[in-house]
Amino acid sequence: MKAKRNRFGTGPQVSLFTLGTMRAIESVEQMYSVIKEACLIGINHIETAPAYGPSEKFIGESLKKLNSEGIKPINDWIITSKILPGLNFSNGKKHIEDILSTLSIQKINNLAIHGLNLNDHLNWALSGEGAELLQWAKSNDLIEQIGFSSHGSYSLIKKAIESNHFNFCNLHLHLLDQTRIPLAIKALEKGMGVLAISPADKGGHLHHPSKTLVEDCSPFLPIELAYRFLLAQGISTLTLGAYKKEDFFIAKKLINANSPLSKEEQYAINHLMNKSKTRLGETFCGQCRNCLPCPKEVPIPEILRLRNLAFGLDLQTFAKERYNLIGRASHWWEKVDGSACQHCGDCLPRCPNKLEIPNLLKETHESLGDTPKRRLWR
Repeated sequence: MKAKRNRFGTGPQVSLFTLGTMRAIESVEQMYSVIKEACLIGINHIETAPAYGPSEKFIGESLKKLNSEGIKPINDWIITSKILPGLNFSNGKKHIEDILSTLSIQKINNLAIHGLNLNDHLNWALSGEGAELLQWAKSNDLIEQIGFSSHGSYSLIKKAIESNHFNFCNLHLHLLDQTRIPLAIKALEKGMGVLAISPADKGGHLHHPSKTLVEDCSPFLPIELAYRFLLAQGISTLTLGAYKKEDFFIAKKLINANSPLSKEEQYAINHLMNKSKTRLGETFCGQCRNCLPCPKEVPIPEILRLRNLAFGLDLQTFAKERYNLIGRASHWWEKVDGSACQHCGDCLPRCPNKLEIPNLLKETHESLGDTPKRRLWR
């Protein structure tokens, strides 16, 4: 199928959707099936990482079989893989060589630093052993362009984008969490490619939306509205973590849909946001971040964002899952939950909406605190 392509940094153009391969790791047959379906609907970009278990091994074997069958995109596949920050030069060389060998390719189109989440990670990439490693890979024609994925702070991502060191970035960009959209726009304006990380799953479990969310998005499906919102912003490509070929049904419908939002779509988005605010009433957090810094390092906006989703859109399961990862995911997520609030009141005069923040943090902790469940959170 002929599908639209977007510019992605200085490399080849990519389809509006990218096949994320974290979930198709049960067998080579499963990986083959989802890659084949991705190709048939017009996807030309595969996103993977050594950290995704046997993903790269299965991709390499699947692509060999598909190539023998004459099934591949026009101008071939574009592949993004990743390396973790902090590797020394010797180990980093081996990691890159292993990626090439496992995928059975000569060159990695896009190599991302996997989880540029701390200032130390950025320093490693800009002036440490990471800079030496990436230069070695470029000079030996093993990679085409360099980027990063990040779960880090707004200021860290901004600094990385403004460093002029990277050609693309993979960011958490969501309809229900638009905090990083300005960063994406900044990156696009600088000519970088921008990939939205898991806009359906990490955007609110949109494959399994609450009844409230479905009603608020009507006549559109929540996942459809979320995808269209991002594509209309000009985001280069959205990852789709397929488990089976049926998971492509919305992407197939939207494979060329990067036009501006229609009046009906914009109305549905406005309706969704207004209904959520109405349910939350005077407890709605507008995410201005004026409450920070907190003396106890409580991530107040993030916790109140989860509260907005839980009580404004009835996304309790998603909010609980995210909340209970706090303090359990190293640098990939927040470290301090709402129970750390000491009711000092420092944040109160800074909140333009006069929220009773300590009480809301306590209520959120009591409502969402639970035993954490295993999750593919990276």
